[in-house]
Amino acid sequence: MHTIGVVVRRQRARAIELARELIGWLRQRGITALVEADNPAQLGCSSGSSKADIVAAAEMIVVLGGDGTLLSVARLMRDHPVPILGVNLGHFGFLTAFSSDELVPMVERVLAGDFQVEQRMTLDVSLRRNGEALPHPQVLNEAVITQGALARIIDVETAVDGQYLGIYRADGLIVATPTGSTAYSLSAGGPIVHPSVGVMVLSPICPHMLTHRPMVLPDSALVTVMVRSPHEDLVLTLDGQEGIPLREDDVVEIRKGKSSVPLVRATNRNYFDVLRSKLRWGER
Repeated sequence: MHTIGVVVRRQRARAIELARELIGWLRQRGITALVEADNPAQLGCSSGSSKADIVAAAEMIVVLGGDGTLLSVARLMRDHPVPILGVNLGHFGFLTAFSSDELVPMVERVLAGDFQVEQRMTLDVSLRRNGEALPHPQVLNEAVITQGALARIIDVETAVDGQYLGIYRADGLIVATPTGSTAYSLSAGGPIVHPSVGVMVLSPICPHMLTHRPMVLPDSALVTVMVRSPHEDLVLTLDGQEGIPLREDDVVEIRKGKSSVPLVRATNRNYFDVLRSKLRWGER
């Protein structure tokens, strides 16, 4: 590898410190480090680029922050998926799997070709309004339709592959990938899904009907959600990164993404190790 992107959560002093150390380490080995244009001097660089340009040019991207920082990169990878090595400096860190102590040794292993990646399924989400399609970036975790500021029940009519499923009367509806099954969907009572399983999860948020429960669908399904509430403050949220105002009769179409997101995998731990460490799985 000759070019590595470094994306940093600037609000964390430790992330900036690690980034400067990594960039210096890469320079000593003749490797170009690409950083964001927002104050590159803070990281010891003379110039910076946009995240989109970093994704397009880098052969790997190191993310120093939490899962939100990683998601902000992953959503740009529809046309150029490159491996992401995530270092957890946030809270749970399901996606940013490595600790700060593992950063340099793991980058060294990657440069030597001694690494593996997990291909994580994505979702393509499009919004149709008055017959016009408004495409949006791919989603790694989930698409969420919910009420804005007020706590009101909303009505969303849902179909799967053109077949009518029903109207969810709830605070909202989550459509999640297996990766997103341990995020918002889990908090709404959805199942934990191993990331290698090709499915989508529909999880209503605080449903007003006892029969509305989370549902697992094949990843070949097309989920169509039609807004049937007249409220003006409904929002479609993508990976917690982008909020799109919705109107009555808007149609949201959700299907498996055409590309996946490659995450550098820690060979010394497996998915169940992560569950035990992050969720205290199985503890009494």
